[in-house]
Amino acid sequence: MAHLYISAAHKSSGKTTLSIGLCRAFRDRGLRVQPFKKGPDFIDPLWLGQASGRACFNLDFHTMGRGEIRHAFAREMEGSDLGLIEGNVGLYDSTDLKGTNSNAELAKQLGAPVVLVIDCQGMARGIAALLLGYQAFDPDLRIGGVVLNKVGSSRHAGNLIRAVEHYTDIPVFGVLLRDEALTIAERHLGLMPSNEAEQAEEWIGRIRLLVAENLALDRILDLAESAMAPPTPGVTVPAPSGASPVRIGIARDAAFGFYYPDDLRALSLDGAELVEFSPIHDAEPPAVDALFLGGGFPEYRMAELEANRSMRQGIADFIARGQPIYAECGGLMYLCKGLRWGEDRREMVGALDAEVEMRRQPQGRGYVRLRETDAFPWPVQGVQPGEIHAHEFHHSAVVAPDPGWRYAYQVLRGVGIDGHHDGVVQGNLLASYSHLRAVGGVNWTGRFLAQVRRCLGA
Repeated sequence: MAHLYISAAHKSSGKTTLSIGLCRAFRDRGLRVQPFKKGPDFIDPLWLGQASGRACFNLDFHTMGRGEIRHAFAREMEGSDLGLIEGNVGLYDSTDLKGTNSNAELAKQLGAPVVLVIDCQGMARGIAALLLGYQAFDPDLRIGGVVLNKVGSSRHAGNLIRAVEHYTDIPVFGVLLRDEALTIAERHLGLMPSNEAEQAEEWIGRIRLLVAENLALDRILDLAESAMAPPTPGVTVPAPSGASPVRIGIARDAAFGFYYPDDLRALSLDGAELVEFSPIHDAEPPAVDALFLGGGFPEYRMAELEANRSMRQGIADFIARGQPIYAECGGLMYLCKGLRWGEDRREMVGALDAEVEMRRQPQGRGYVRLRETDAFPWPVQGVQPGEIHAHEFHHSAVVAPDPGWRYAYQVLRGVGIDGHHDGVVQGNLLASYSHLRAVGGVNWTGRFLAQVRRCLGA
């Protein structure tokens, strides 16, 4: 089970760019590369999935138990030649003083050697002290190699390599010179999901070429093949439930695309036929029993969304007929009356009586903890957790929410819609800023389908 962990000393060091390049470079060698991403990110997994040709799965301490993480990793690695886990933030960064939810901890749990990406701008001999400190901070963690990124010149590279080789036993796997094209690519990757970028393949090709020409790919693969197999519970593949089939429309285009692949798989295994449609391009919603409007960046496509009047009216009629809809973040924004960004305002679906306004600073960012209220509309299935662990990331704010709105959640940590509540409930519509995952006992997919079947009388 060859696998490795890509991390860095701090965020914005270039680990996403490196991970994308490695996924495509090893894929081009004929390897089946399975990518993973630590944390609740949507954008990086879209890029990693496109580069590798396989869906990228999230491993997240906030929403998943440790055994569940190991189980998911082993399950998704079945049939793969190489696993690549991209970390978030810095190697040792953690909201917990003891680092129990850090990248280092996840790498140890998965038995993954770490390739550390170092932003070398303004750095010289001191790189050796940094690496020695990172090794000493947790002797149980295996730092298997380093990639020197944003290096100023060949002379700068030589000085860095000599310092690393003289003072440490960490191999240097390659050097990436500071390059404006690469800087633009990194900025692009962080802002735009691959489902929205028309030139995604061009960007991936450029990054792959840089990585293949400047990194010792054989040595990196040797490191991955030396990884320890992580301890895992027995790997089982969930069987289809045998429940009555339903059809779920999934909004997927340049405006909407933030979905966890394992959640979509859970819906399918529970008897849902997933029918993709585009609120931008299609004339009307598909003939389905329910709709799932996921997150995304509708603000970038607000003019096109407004122009598609027949789709907006079709979704409004769908809601008025009492058919179930679940919407997260971008989907919530789309269902409101209007979306404003600066001086530009565009009409949206209008099912929710409120305006949405884009702000310069994030309005809600990070992990959230929620508690269901009596207004939560979906049936209870099994033992429900007292708190729901989820996440939010939005620059938009709901302006003057209707004081008569009923909410599905009390927000214990986070922002939600008004700082205290999230999840507007309106008939069979549930729309929230929080992104749920069907892990950690939060069986939202099963409960949503139970609600759909209840509405159908099945």
